[in-house]
Amino acid sequence: MSDEFTDLLAREVAAPPAKALVPAVAGGEVALGAFEGADRFNSTIALWDSPLKSADLEILPEKTTVDGRARDMLRNDAFVQGGANLHKDNIVGSHYLLNCRPATRVLLGKDDDLWEEEFQEEVEAKWELYSDSPENWIDAARTNNFTSLVRMAVGIHLMGGEVLAAAEWTTDDGSPYSTAIQMVDLDRLSDPKDMTGWRWIQSPDQRAGVRYNRRGAPVSYFVRSAHPNDYGPVDFAPPKWDEIDRTKPWGRLQMIHLFEQVRPEQTRGITEMAAALKAMKITHTWRDITVQHAVTQAMYAAAITSELPTADILQRMGGDSPEAAQAAIAAYAQGYMGAVGQYVGKGGIAIDGVKVPRLFPGEKFELKSAAGNGPLGSQFEQSLLRYMAAAIGVSYEQLSRDYTNTNYSSARASMAETWKFMQARKKLIADRFATIIFRLWLEEAINAGDIESAKRFRIYNPPRPGQRYGRLNSNFDALSRCDWVGASRGQIDELKETQAAVLRINNGLSTAEDELARLGKDWRKVYRQLKREMALREALGLQFMATDPATMAAMNALSATPSDEGDSPRG
Repeated sequence: MSDEFTDLLAREVAAPPAKALVPAVAGGEVALGAFEGADRFNSTIALWDSPLKSADLEILPEKTTVDGRARDMLRNDAFVQGGANLHKDNIVGSHYLLNCRPATRVLLGKDDDLWEEEFQEEVEAKWELYSDSPENWIDAARTNNFTSLVRMAVGIHLMGGEVLAAAEWTTDDGSPYSTAIQMVDLDRLSDPKDMTGWRWIQSPDQRAGVRYNRRGAPVSYFVRSAHPNDYGPVDFAPPKWDEIDRTKPWGRLQMIHLFEQVRPEQTRGITEMAAALKAMKITHTWRDITVQHAVTQAMYAAAITSELPTADILQRMGGDSPEAAQAAIAAYAQGYMGAVGQYVGKGGIAIDGVKVPRLFPGEKFELKSAAGNGPLGSQFEQSLLRYMAAAIGVSYEQLSRDYTNTNYSSARASMAETWKFMQARKKLIADRFATIIFRLWLEEAINAGDIESAKRFRIYNPPRPGQRYGRLNSNFDALSRCDWVGASRGQIDELKETQAAVLRINNGLSTAEDELARLGKDWRKVYRQLKREMALREALGLQFMATDPATMAAMNALSATPSDEGDSPRG
């Protein structure tokens, strides 16, 4: 058996044919391709040539143009600006709340609800005092509070596809903590250049203002000292760049650069509006033209048209050359309008006080409607707005504020799709940005001894041989674990959706914490307020009908919405 196997291995194998032939089903043609999308002989896509490029080669050469056009649309198009506000309002809302969730098992080796509750309440209270202070301590520019910074980050990400900020250490203005965030314009993140504008590359691993190590991780950022097109007097001094390390030696983050990496080895982000910028501009231009058309129609209530043969008239008047034609037209118009004025002026006919015009022979009278639509109508604009809404990630109804053709089911479906998109963006940008800022503050607060419930934990590893600092360890990761409560999901039918929330809680499918988070509320604060209100009612001897359990059960039963199906359908 082994000899036969050896003979089989030693046997020569014939070379494969040079080209594969399709079975003779349609004449034995040579196979040209398996995908219609790659057909180079189809007249509709023969000229469609899309070369393969790296992510940076696709994005970086055109990023400045795309960013500029996206900002222009946000400045000048109300629908696009409204879509950006929808992102902020549906992701962040009016107050971005911290919900501490420390990993107790990692810290203590067991569950300890008492310590966890103590830590959560202490950290959340002290964080809120600092982050929402009217002095805006959290902002290095002292302009925005924490919620405003997160809203700005969400808006910048929609505009440019990325967010850039620096962690500052301020000690000169009386702030209770030195941690502060400096938002950085994306245009300042660039490679250093000389006065001629040529790139000055310090390292082959440096692109678009970001320097990487051999594994592709960013290690430093080059930030220009001022915007390349800033307002103010012209400065002829050479521009300057500061190279800022991404982290401190012990792991504290110094630069915050967030974007969604669509492809490997992608250095910078690009706005999602890029795919729809052309349609957005066309929509904006079309809307302007439509308004101009309506204004023009409104300016003229009526028009008088003539059926006289213009070409014959010009020829008879000697309009052989352009100069002669121009003179003939002027003479004809002057004489014709004078004759019309004399003729019409004599025709003062009136019926019951209403004047009836007598027209010149060969003329007819047409009334013009100021409400006349453009050549394409409102359906064309709706299709363009749907295209824009898909690019921005919101529903057409939300973008256009048009709910006239929407019922409850379709509105709920569109809101659910928008909610899923907004939750993904919340985790990707808002939560990451907020968590990084919270970690920076928490590290300083623990080192300052301000967190009583965390004094027992060491948040740094011992320094390695030859190193001065030890890095942040898993204890700090466990202490800084958190969620964020953002914008309320919103309710279309409050009765139905409240009943659904109660059913989820009563059947163990959800918690009060989750349901109140959908409303943008902190469950601890709500429960404490309910306790205070109940105590005050008892002290004052107040008894509301809804507080009686039997009455509440009856009200819930009576308020149930009948079904469209089953033994007793509605209607």
